[in-house]
Amino acid sequence: MPTTILATIFVFGLLILFHELGHFIAAKSVNMRVTEFAIGFGPKLISHRYGETLYSLRAIPLGGFNKISGMDPDEPQDERSYSAKPIWARMLVIAAGSTMNFILPVLLFFIIYLSTGIETPSTEPVLGGVIADKPAYHAGLSKGDRIHSVNGQRIQSWREFVNIIQINAGNTLQIKVERNGEERTIQVIPEFDAKTNRGIIGVSPEIIVRQPGPGESLKLAVNHTYLIAENMLTGIIQMITGKVAADVSGPIGVAQMAGQVAQLGILPLLQFAAFLSINLGLINLLPVPVLDGGHIVTLAIEGIRRKPLGRQSTQFIQMIGFILLMLLLVLATFKDVSRLKLF
Repeated sequence: MPTTILATIFVFGLLILFHELGHFIAAKSVNMRVTEFAIGFGPKLISHRYGETLYSLRAIPLGGFNKISGMDPDEPQDERSYSAKPIWARMLVIAAGSTMNFILPVLLFFIIYLSTGIETPSTEPVLGGVIADKPAYHAGLSKGDRIHSVNGQRIQSWREFVNIIQINAGNTLQIKVERNGEERTIQVIPEFDAKTNRGIIGVSPEIIVRQPGPGESLKLAVNHTYLIAENMLTGIIQMITGKVAADVSGPIGVAQMAGQVAQLGILPLLQFAAFLSINLGLINLLPVPVLDGGHIVTLAIEGIRRKPLGRQSTQFIQMIGFILLMLLLVLATFKDVSRLKLF
């Protein structure tokens, strides 16, 4: 439980910090007045005023906000107010939060690549792992064994070895291996795997770790972030259109996953935070009222009409968006609780 709590605070805190930092930097860059930058909600734990901005850390670490002058139409307005700025500047401020949610995973993946390197399967016919209770394990094959031949056929690559295994489910294979400089012959019968519709013996190739430099790590981090975002966006569209079942998780589910991942170490937790940040960035850009994407659409409509939406229309749109989000949160929470199997 303590691990889950700490992991949840770390992940949510990191995502919210970068998201709100995006709004903050963009607002400052277009000369909007930011009176408070806060991480968390509720009572202030720590606060410090620097210039015109109060920086605060609050008691509930599951949120955050920027207090930008003029976002509330009832507030006094001046040339540095949000509403007084041109539409492009307001769009920049709104979009900057989600933008930072895409920059964060690039930084996290960059750290991961620099720390762990790039793992690629070897093409050599050498066993990198043997799965317990599978035919290879029971036959006596071991990690590090080099495959020389199968039923007398010379093996020169991992692919050749796998191909023979896959088409020989149920057949006895005489596998000649080299172990510690000695040759020995081991008899193995591949089992049929219904999921892949082929024979398997439960082995994996050696993994080669290559350490990339900073430049290559950054390029890999950008490409990895892009591919994940592309796949996530496809999944979101498929859920919206009903092509796949909606599988959502709320705060409870995310907290549970964060606790499980944290037990594997800090790098898996950073990777989890990166995935979550990309997801948050995409969701926030959806054209739903209350979300950043909804605000951008509203600003676009204002630009087309050359005047802002009326107060009642804005409140009605925001209420609809709030209701939709609450319904989604209830559904996600229900799914989270059902996964816990408490009843």
